Amino acid sequence: MDALLATIPSPDRGVWYLGPLPIRAYALCIIAGIIVAIWWGERRWVERGGIKGEVTDIAVWAVPFGLVGGRLYHVITDNQKYFGPGKNPLAALEIWNGGLGIWGAIALGAVGAWIGCRRRGIPLPAMADALAPGIVVAQAIGRLGNYFNQELYGGDTTLPWGLEIYRRVTPEGREDALAGIAIDHTPIQIVHPTFLYELVWNLGVALLIVWADRKFRLGHGRVFALYVAGYTAGRFWIELMRTDEATLILGTRVNVFVSALVFFGAVAYFIIARSRGEREDVAAMRGTTEAGVAGEAEPDEAETAETTQAEGVAAEGDAEKKNSPESVKPE
Repeated sequence: MDALLATIPSPDRGVWYLGPLPIRAYALCIIAGIIVAIWWGERRWVERGGIKGEVTDIAVWAVPFGLVGGRLYHVITDNQKYFGPGKNPLAALEIWNGGLGIWGAIALGAVGAWIGCRRRGIPLPAMADALAPGIVVAQAIGRLGNYFNQELYGGDTTLPWGLEIYRRVTPEGREDALAGIAIDHTPIQIVHPTFLYELVWNLGVALLIVWADRKFRLGHGRVFALYVAGYTAGRFWIELMRTDEATLILGTRVNVFVSALVFFGAVAYFIIARSRGEREDVAAMRGTTEAGVAGEAEPDEAETAETTQAEGVAAEGDAEKKNSPESVKPE
């Protein structure tokens, strides 16, 4: 009984209705995470010498690409949920019901960010370093959506922070963990809240990379690489605890393998990028570019001035020559 009182209760629902309009906690958490990532990224970018508003411009490209990439990864790796006998393929488009793979979101989001950076003449590694802490905090906020959806949890536990899982039903009496409401708050299961473990881990990663960035003045994409390495290290062991349905490779969840591969790739980049030196100065890079443009214009102006002066001297010489006695001839 004491253990039961110490456990974490789940919300009774994940969807509220404003008239016919559904307000989904998962979507609100994703939106809140995006806002935090842009706000914090903007501040860090300006501190690095960037111009206010540039992060928002990049986000216009990165966010839609990231959402599409996250959903594609989820649908590909969990295709059994949407395709096959008795499945509804159109449900793959229902992003509001949960299901975003961070690997696809970061990969395709990076493509969108690259397009935005290229259009603005901004080096992508420098922008990625500014955005890294905000991205991992956004992931932490997004995990709250899993809490409201009663998803992404682990096996049974008797630990005091175990998560209570309730049976949710629709008004018609149909069981539905996402759209239903828990009428009876007697838990049908008490499990490891792996979403909470990842949320806390992500916040720790954010603190780590901010500290390392300030102490060692990391640049050239090394802050972003440290974020990826830190996140995947945690995702590896948390993924092993999860019990929700997933695609398996050799009896192991596919995201365990992905976490390991991405971790080693991030560590390798972090080490290799060290040879590029200290953090790049975005303001200096911008100033160098402007000075280069101005430098190209200055010789033209100098050449014009010299040409004008030479023409003036030549004109004076012609006038003196014309008025000299030798130049006057008898008719």
